[in-house]
Amino acid sequence: MDSPKPKRPRSCENQAATEKDPEEGEGTRVDVSIIMPVHNAAHWLDECLQSILNQDFTGSMELSVFDDASTDNSRKMVEDWRERLETKGISLKISGHDSAQPNGVGFAKNQAIFQSCGEYLCFQDADDVMKPQRVRLQHEAALRHPHSLIGCRVERIPEGSTERYTRWINKLTQEQLSTQVLTSHGPTVIMPTWFCSRMSFDKIGQFDEGGKGVPEDLLFFYHSLRQGLGVRRVDQCLLVYRYHEKAATHSVSEDTIWKLRVAFLQERVLTQWESFTIWNAGKQGRKLYRSLSPANQKKVKAFCDVDEKKIQKGFYTYEESKERPKPKIPVVHFKKASAPFIICVKLDLTGGVFEENLTSLQLEEGKDYYHFN
Repeated sequence: MDSPKPKRPRSCENQAATEKDPEEGEGTRVDVSIIMPVHNAAHWLDECLQSILNQDFTGSMELSVFDDASTDNSRKMVEDWRERLETKGISLKISGHDSAQPNGVGFAKNQAIFQSCGEYLCFQDADDVMKPQRVRLQHEAALRHPHSLIGCRVERIPEGSTERYTRWINKLTQEQLSTQVLTSHGPTVIMPTWFCSRMSFDKIGQFDEGGKGVPEDLLFFYHSLRQGLGVRRVDQCLLVYRYHEKAATHSVSEDTIWKLRVAFLQERVLTQWESFTIWNAGKQGRKLYRSLSPANQKKVKAFCDVDEKKIQKGFYTYEESKERPKPKIPVVHFKKASAPFIICVKLDLTGGVFEENLTSLQLEEGKDYYHFN
């Protein structure tokens, strides 16, 4: 699902071409563009904009906002902050449309990027709040890792909402940022924390503009990995990440996410393996097996589990198969199974029992197994 690569607006190209040397006066290029799509965000905007104003970054910044058919006073609220932002040295670019329906988050992000001129892009959701050091620390990280998508740790509000997800976001190791990209949680650095160079964005290509129900952040993240970009995280809490029922993420179905994950698993991992074991002979493991291509189904040498009933039965029969005889896949205890594994057991739900079982096998994540849970 590749998208055409966006082009920098001609005005920015002209600015870049006519930048002056320091001795001749300050040029028009900006170090960091804060990219903010807006749709009916009036309830949160003041707090969000104040957090942008509070940034301790000493380089040049601009705020690029695209209003995607808001029916509240979001656009006026942003305009009302112009003087305060510009007094602090943060230029404001804002545009939008007032069509009957919004065009979606991907479209709004692309438009905000196209009108911006920063060498680096800092993505900000209008319902979230930046910590004062966010732009400075992520910019420093991006200078060290210019070909990476940079994230950060987050504080989730209301406290206790999406507890397991938030713990996963914040506790992944640097290596797991690359190895756990197949889990149901989505990108290992979440989109509201993204920071990258414009050069990297141009290489990846623009966000999918399919609109409501399209996981534009997951598609973009997968394509960034295809393009060879790294994944890094500033190990400090730099964003207050708000949970609420109106968030765009709720419009994406589990089935859509599942199909994209399976496709990426087959593309990135299973093409490299001649055979593998699915860890979980239950509902999720069987669902994964049924979702695989016929060629990859044939690579499944066994399911493994700890459930004695499943193990005693001895096999799983793929009843929906058109093959005759129908495929029967052995079910064995995990200690008798052999790597590599695709793991369909949810993390952080068994009081540490599953994690201890996995650790006991002394395997290497990203080589001997991947989580798909």
